[in-house]
Amino acid sequence: MSDDIREAPVPILKSPWATPERLRLQQEAREFAANVVTPLANKLDKKKGEFPRSFLDQMGKQGYFGILVDKKYGGMGLGAFEYCMISEELARGWMSAASIIARAQGGGVVGDEKRREELLRKSAAGQWIGSTALSEPGTGSDLASVSTRATRDGDEWVLNGQKRWTGFAKGSDYIRILARTRDPKKGERRAAGMANFVIEKKRGSFPEGITGTLIDKIGYHGFTTWQLTLDNVRIPATHKVEDEGGTAAFKSVQAMLNRARVHTAARAVGLARAAVEDTTVYIQKREQFGEPLANFQALRFMLAEMAARVEQARSFYHHVAHLIDSGEPAEKESAMIKLLATEMAVEVTGQALQMHGGNGYTTEYSIERYWRDARLTTIFEGTSQIQQRIISDRLLPRGGRV
Repeated sequence: MSDDIREAPVPILKSPWATPERLRLQQEAREFAANVVTPLANKLDKKKGEFPRSFLDQMGKQGYFGILVDKKYGGMGLGAFEYCMISEELARGWMSAASIIARAQGGGVVGDEKRREELLRKSAAGQWIGSTALSEPGTGSDLASVSTRATRDGDEWVLNGQKRWTGFAKGSDYIRILARTRDPKKGERRAAGMANFVIEKKRGSFPEGITGTLIDKIGYHGFTTWQLTLDNVRIPATHKVEDEGGTAAFKSVQAMLNRARVHTAARAVGLARAAVEDTTVYIQKREQFGEPLANFQALRFMLAEMAARVEQARSFYHHVAHLIDSGEPAEKESAMIKLLATEMAVEVTGQALQMHGGNGYTTEYSIERYWRDARLTTIFEGTSQIQQRIISDRLLPRGGRV
C-alpha cells in the first residue's frame, strides 16, 4: 500500500476560531481517522464493503453521533462548527465515515416526552441511526414535487410511494420520509401540505410494506443506498414530525439542508486535503529522469495552488458554520461554500490523480477513492447548479428591477 502519509500541521492552529477545546477535539478526530477510519477504508472500499457494527459502536464511544445533541442527553452539546471540523478529519480518512454521523445527531425523535428523551440518548450513543428519504425516482432537487402520500387512518398514517437515494436504509434504526398529506390549495406554495414521518424498523431488514432495490454506486461505499417502494406502510400517528398544513415540513428540510451543505463542504475539504497530503509524499518518493518529481517546478506549482485552494475553502466553511451557530439562516452562504468547496475538491483530487500518473489510476493508491468520492459532493445535498440558482436568486430576486 502507498498510504504512508506525513502528519500535517493542525489546520486551524492559527485560525481566529481556534480554542483549546476545539484543538483537542480536532486532534482526537485526526488520530481516530488515521488509526481506525483509514485502515478500514483501505480494506472495505475496494470491495464495496459495509461498515461493521463494531466500527459504528467505536464512533458512538467517540461521541461523534451526538456532536449536536444536548449534554443532558449524553451528547457533546456543540454546534455546526465542531460538527464540520470533526467531519473534515473523518473525511480525510473516508468520506463515508464523515457521512454516517449525520444520520444521528438527535434526528428521528418522535413520541411522548419520555420516548423522545430515550431516543435522544440513543441517538447520541449511535444506537438510533437513521436514513432520510427525500428524493424520488422522478423528483431530485425539486422536493416540492414529491408525490409520496401519507393518509390519516384513525390513529395511524398510511404511506404509499417511492423514494430514491436512501442511504443506509437497510442498516438503519428508522427511516425519515418526506411525504405529502394533501394537495396545495389555490394560491398556496407547492410545498404546502407536506410533512416528515418516522418509520421505526429493525436493523438489517425492511419493515412490512417496504421493499428495497439496491443502487450500485461507483463510490461512496461503507453503506448501501436504496430505492424504496412503500405499499400501505402503517405507522402510529405520533410518528409524524411536523404539524400538518402550511410549509413547515419543507422549511424544516431546507434548514436541515443548509447545515448539510456546510457539512458537505467540510467533507469535500477533507477529501481534497487527503489528496494534497498523499501527493506531497508521493512526489518526494517517486523519481523520474534521475530525480524526485518534487524537484520539477511544474508539479511544485500545481501542488502549491492545490494546497492554497484547500485552505481557502476551509476558512470559508469555518465562517459559514459560525454564522449558523450564531443563529443566522445563512442560506446563500451555505450554498456558496457547498458550491465552491465541492467543485474545488473535484479539481484538486483530479490534479492529484494526474500527478500520480498511471499509479493514480489504480486501486493501489487511495487517490482514486478521493477522486470518486469528491465527484459525488457536487451532486448530493443539491447539485452545483442548484447552489448557483439559490445564490443567484438571493442576489437577483426574480422579477425585480433596479
